[in-house]
Amino acid sequence: MYANVMVLPSKEPERIRLVRIPDDMESHEAFRHATGLIAAAEEANPDFTWEDIEDALDAQGFRSLDFVLGPALD
Repeated sequence: MYANVMVLPSKEPERIRLVRIPDDMESHEAFRHATGLIAAAEEANPDFTWEDIEDALDAQGFRSLDFVLGPALD
């Protein structure tokens, strides 16, 4: 199965997220759209959680994916 995905980075490894980009969206468009959705969710609720952002992304066709982040190299 082929799918375009996007990593939502974080300084804290446990907060890194992986989302599947909607099939009808180009990757450069998806990045701009996702960052706009995230900013809007953060502005709407100063006490936002990942679930708030996930709901906003999900409503636009993005899907959260489970992934395993490799072991620390230290």
